[in-house]
Amino acid sequence: MLFERILNQSPEKVALREGNDEVSYGDLYDLIDARCLELAGVDVLGIALDNGIDWLIWDLAALSANTICVPIPPFFTRDQINHTIASAGITHMLTPDGMTETWQSQSTDIPVGTAKITFTSGTTGTPKGVCLPSSAMMNVASSIHEMLGDDVTQTHACVLPLAVLLENVAGVYAGLMAGCTIVLTPLEQFGPQYQGLHGILSQTRATSVILVPEILRALMMQVIKNGVLPDLKFIAVGGSRVDPVLIAKARQIGLPVYEGYGLSECGSVVSMNIPGKDKPGTTGRLLPHVVADISNGEIVIRDPGFLGYIGEPATGVFATGDLGKIDLDGYVSVTGRRKNVLITSLGRNISPEWPESALLAQPGIYQVMVFGDGEPELGALIVPTGPNADVTAAVAAANSTLPDYAQIKRIRVVSPFTIDNGCLTGTGRPRRDTITKMYTSPLSVPEKTMNFYDRLVSETAQSRAALYHVPQLVDGLQGHISRSTYVAYLTEAYHHVKHTVPFLMAMGSRLPDDKRWLHKAVIEYLEEEEGHEEWILNDIEAAGGDKEAARNAQPNLETQVMVAYNYDYISRKNPVGFLGMVFMLESTSTQIASQGADAVMSGLDLPKSAFTYLFSHGTLDLEHMKFFEKTVNQISDPDDQAAIIEVAQNAFRLFANLFAAIPHEGQRKNVA
Repeated sequence: MLFERILNQSPEKVALREGNDEVSYGDLYDLIDARCLELAGVDVLGIALDNGIDWLIWDLAALSANTICVPIPPFFTRDQINHTIASAGITHMLTPDGMTETWQSQSTDIPVGTAKITFTSGTTGTPKGVCLPSSAMMNVASSIHEMLGDDVTQTHACVLPLAVLLENVAGVYAGLMAGCTIVLTPLEQFGPQYQGLHGILSQTRATSVILVPEILRALMMQVIKNGVLPDLKFIAVGGSRVDPVLIAKARQIGLPVYEGYGLSECGSVVSMNIPGKDKPGTTGRLLPHVVADISNGEIVIRDPGFLGYIGEPATGVFATGDLGKIDLDGYVSVTGRRKNVLITSLGRNISPEWPESALLAQPGIYQVMVFGDGEPELGALIVPTGPNADVTAAVAAANSTLPDYAQIKRIRVVSPFTIDNGCLTGTGRPRRDTITKMYTSPLSVPEKTMNFYDRLVSETAQSRAALYHVPQLVDGLQGHISRSTYVAYLTEAYHHVKHTVPFLMAMGSRLPDDKRWLHKAVIEYLEEEEGHEEWILNDIEAAGGDKEAARNAQPNLETQVMVAYNYDYISRKNPVGFLGMVFMLESTSTQIASQGADAVMSGLDLPKSAFTYLFSHGTLDLEHMKFFEKTVNQISDPDDQAAIIEVAQNAFRLFANLFAAIPHEGQRKNVA
């Protein structure tokens, strides 16, 4: 069906575009045939490539050659990739270095007729392989084409990873059936938090795009700043519940947003709103080939099309786990996940996605997780859009749209939820168990003043996010750095960590009499930090470096500046401000130290003895942060609070500069 449509398109029309490279519909079929010849003897093909023409041609060739294809999402961890290779029995892996054999054998648990296995991390860490025949994917693509026609979309821009079924099937396959030009952009070109999305959509004159809610909100802010995108005719948004208020706000600024609903087990899309057939607050009508009903409040799909999971055959009826309803006009509403339902101590059943969507419709809220199972009222962990966001006002505005039992009565402002810190799945859904375990201290009440620690977290959120987007750190968290980069990082770490004890001594000696109660905290930190710089030198030696050369090395200017800044601030401005540096170091350790150590250790095949500093701090600083939070919440002097926040913001910035100055060739180890 798909290949017939490709053959019937005008041969001169551009099918695929990546930068200045183009492939016409006439050439596309020939390229697919040529790749099919290269797939001779390949049983299960894993694709671990960035978005681009090459990814798509290999994918289409596998579909044409009846070779099982397993896309590898770029957000998978090393353990998830290894699990995927082993469970599917991927025999050949495509990476930027070419095709290599894995010496695995195709899994005997894969159902006959499987064309593609899409692995999703879901809300747990172990990916689950959904086995799809080509017919299931073609049904979805054909239904989308039937609903939208050939005129709505002419240039589809791929924004989500091609390994995500929603982009692969609903974006590319449906687009090719409609004769679209598919615009492909390497994901890193969008920039951190998709800050370059507006520019790319404007430059490519895209008429359609598929987004998840978080990226939609980022695009909305960019449109407000940079102006409308007149070429856009259709923006499909899905992945989690979207509040009708957000849809309305997006349309007010010129974004033609339409909500849909999908599942991997159904080949991606199940229902969608489209121009002319649109009901905000719902996820639209079922696709023509989909049959669904509601059973005990749960959406159930009849004959969803998938063959089952690896080792678990399908039964023909798929209970989605999603709560919802279908109205008399056939529009589907998804209200939440059955497993996420909160039952308050007053007996109210509430899907957290409902108040969450109301909160996320507010401009001051970037991310949120609502909880309150077994409690009399709901609470929320909130990530603000910026240091000046009025979270209290945003919560009040959201509460005004909710009944009393679903309103948020307690809040805590927290650090961003990311894939790197384990709080998000690869598709942007919150890992609720992980987030709940990370934040366990009592929550503040919206009507009351935020405690100082929460204010510190809130007002440093942007600086922290900037640090977490430094390439050396991003690649390190994925295990994609070289041994020399790791040793260079340890060397710079040594040259600032050796000052930690002197910093604390300088701080303690300069505290005025009315701040002498802080001496207890200073002494505790001194005892904990003594000798840590020697751990780093030992790690350098275990990693194959020269620890004496590191000891005697001249630190980078950026490291010297960070050290000098702290000495200067302690002696010249306010010694209490040094607690801002402590906050930066320890909050960073608790979120990324152990994860980074695991990733680099695996990626470089180094012994655990080369990571004593990172592993110890990832564990120790969890307890330190509890002590730190208790300590700073006792600081009531506005000048001291301002000093701590100032130093913390600057420390994140200086630490980012330190990382960015480390030599880094972006070496990536073959994922196979």
